Amino acid sequence: MTGPLLLGVRHHGPGSARAVRAALEAALPPAVLIEGPPEGDALLALAADEQMRPPVALLAHAVDDPGRAAFWPLAEFSPEWVAIRWALARGVPVRFIDLPAAHSLALAAEEEARDADAARPEPDEASGADQAQQDQAQREPAPARPESAEEPVLTPGGEASGVRIDPIAVLAETAGYDDPERWWEDVIEHRGSAAEAPSRHASVSGAGSGAGSGDEPRPEVAPALRSHGADPRAPFVALGEAMAALREMYGHGGHERDLAREAHMRIQLRAARKEFGDDVAVVCGAWHVPALAAKSTVAADKALLKGLPKVKTEMTWVPWTHRRLARHSGYGAGIDSPGWYGHLFGAPDRPVERWMTKVAGLLRDEDRMVSSAHVIEAVRLADTLAAMRGRPLAGLTETTDAIRAVMCDGSDVPLDLIRDRLIVGDVLGEVPDAAPAVPLQRDLSRLQRSLRLKPEALERELDLDLRKETDTAKSRLLHRLRLLAIGWGEPVTGRGSTGTFRESWRLRWEPELFVRVAEAGVWGTTVLSAATAKAENRAVAAAALADVTALAEQCLLAELPDALPVVMKALADRAALDTDVGHLAQALPALARSLRYGDVRSTDTAALGEVAAGLAERICVGLPPACAGLDADGAAEMRGHLDGVHTAIGLLPKARELGERWGSVLHRLAARDTVPGVIRGRAARLLLDDGRLAEDEAARLMALALSPGTPPAEAAAWIEGFVGGASGGGMLLVHDERLLTLVDTWLTGVPANAFTDVLPLLRRTFSAYESGVRRTLGELVRRGPAAASGPVHAAPTMPGFGPGLDESRADAVLPVLQLLLGIDDNDLAGVAR
Repeated sequence: MTGPLLLGVRHHGPGSARAVRAALEAALPPAVLIEGPPEGDALLALAADEQMRPPVALLAHAVDDPGRAAFWPLAEFSPEWVAIRWALARGVPVRFIDLPAAHSLALAAEEEARDADAARPEPDEASGADQAQQDQAQREPAPARPESAEEPVLTPGGEASGVRIDPIAVLAETAGYDDPERWWEDVIEHRGSAAEAPSRHASVSGAGSGAGSGDEPRPEVAPALRSHGADPRAPFVALGEAMAALREMYGHGGHERDLAREAHMRIQLRAARKEFGDDVAVVCGAWHVPALAAKSTVAADKALLKGLPKVKTEMTWVPWTHRRLARHSGYGAGIDSPGWYGHLFGAPDRPVERWMTKVAGLLRDEDRMVSSAHVIEAVRLADTLAAMRGRPLAGLTETTDAIRAVMCDGSDVPLDLIRDRLIVGDVLGEVPDAAPAVPLQRDLSRLQRSLRLKPEALERELDLDLRKETDTAKSRLLHRLRLLAIGWGEPVTGRGSTGTFRESWRLRWEPELFVRVAEAGVWGTTVLSAATAKAENRAVAAAALADVTALAEQCLLAELPDALPVVMKALADRAALDTDVGHLAQALPALARSLRYGDVRSTDTAALGEVAAGLAERICVGLPPACAGLDADGAAEMRGHLDGVHTAIGLLPKARELGERWGSVLHRLAARDTVPGVIRGRAARLLLDDGRLAEDEAARLMALALSPGTPPAEAAAWIEGFVGGASGGGMLLVHDERLLTLVDTWLTGVPANAFTDVLPLLRRTFSAYESGVRRTLGELVRRGPAAASGPVHAAPTMPGFGPGLDESRADAVLPVLQLLLGIDDNDLAGVAR
């Protein structure tokens, strides 16, 4: 060789990876230089460790701001990974030569700050709420973003033009393709596979039409790429020429940071040539090849790097997933089908046949009838489609079309499963224990191993029995991680039991959680110490009483005994100062649940019980006046508080004493006219369910609420509170003829002009019932009250009411009317006439 071997690649491409390996075997360079952050040089030796299994990623984060992070993912079929493994296996020095992560993270922070300033409205244009949101966004750590190593999206004419062009799309269009991915697969990814299947190898020169149809001149590079020849370096030479033509046409494409990156690469390349000779190999994105081959002075390159911002960084290896390699995850250098590319790279021969076999195995595991004949026919159809479309080998499009037609009976539903499990995949890499990690990550890894709770990319559900010591420890760990904002698991409603001795979790490990662990490392070196410190900090900083009670519940679930005293002090202070009954009612349920969980986990909750009892007493005193004069929204919110407090009081240690006090509060609410109908109805229903209200009394309250003098909207709200929601109100009407008759009589008597006003409330109430309950109610109303039980009455029969007028009882009120109106017997007789 004369000069360095520049191997321009497209990241995460199996064809590029095979070509890189072949070129390195042919050239045997004395050193290999790879596009990547130089801080990772100290970690390269770990790539040869037996425990290292791709996909993995280099993770760099700012020491002072762990949330400021970037990833450099590598898959088994990534050309950079192949080059690293090749060099380590042969003892050849290997180094990263891209711009250091210290500069990349600082530059990214500056760009985000500039973008935020540009998007921020003028002070007089921003509302107070908008300003609060902006301040909150500034306080929150920025999400980790993968470092995009993909070839940049180009801007013709540089920054001034607004048209953005993908370089691969330009080359594909030149070759007559309308799909850049298909062109890249045909020309690069299928080269080795096509050579192994000459019977299916077709010329790509006739694929597509309309090459160069645009007005703008295009580089004529497709013929060179299609004629690689026997020299393994030939495709890289052709691709380099293509990129040189594109760089000449589009410049840096509007990505000024690339100029600094390429200047740093040239400096590192000069140093390597001086140390190892001119025959070193460079593996980098094809877009950078012309810049590395261009002549430039050391002074000019250093000038581009002068004054770049810098932050202190740390770097390590972390596991990655195929799903995070996919474009839809937001990764800039992503690919559409990492599972398919991994298959192409790993299949020793007959990739289409082996792929169809994988698909058949997956469908069989899902109890679908797929036989060997299906596999054979699908392979034949895929080959036929490839020949018809002029492709050298059946690609993902052809295999997917064949699978849909042969194995899925034309349905796209099974294809969704195939895309998720195979085309994208849930492969999670592994890194060796020797990889650098923050102390918190090491403690978490130790706990994961001891509890046999392995992180997995595939989402799964975990059921825990808290009576078992191991399951309790798993629950404790997951709750502590949630408190640290490390969202590995989310609680879900259990399938088998609703008791407190069981928990169900939905687990899924994402690579970004390593960044969250690094962020949480500021709180402590172990999961226990970090969760304790963060809980104490949140307790001191909490402004709302409900926040403190929710935190107390989290501390009990996570078993943080050292944090509880701080949380309890904050809880007592907030509870003493907060006079809003709504806030108190919102806080009590979490405390009650905490007491319940404390019993399950054998935690001393005496102090918590005293605070909860005090809150319950204050709610009983303040709730009736707080419910008076509420509007519709306030009444609906208070109804929710009413349900929460009712359930919570039953869980408190002094449940019997508090229950009696609470029952009297509900009686007052049910009978007070100034209380909104939805609250009065709900209070009556809670009393009825607890056996504190006789059925006759409940029917009397309903009759009063639905009397003609009550506005229809208020009556409808009462009905919503009494029989609405998922509280079994529908079955109550089914089994109680009197209540159903009252509702039916009232509803049929609502004036036409008021019916449309109450219809939304009624629809919301009855739509919550199960379909069978609604159907039964309809049948009962259609057949009349007698269908339920007893004879049919013209009007509801209940204590205090009769089918006709009771004249003796009516005469009893006449003296009172005389006194109120100030009239004598003669005047009263005139009024009566």
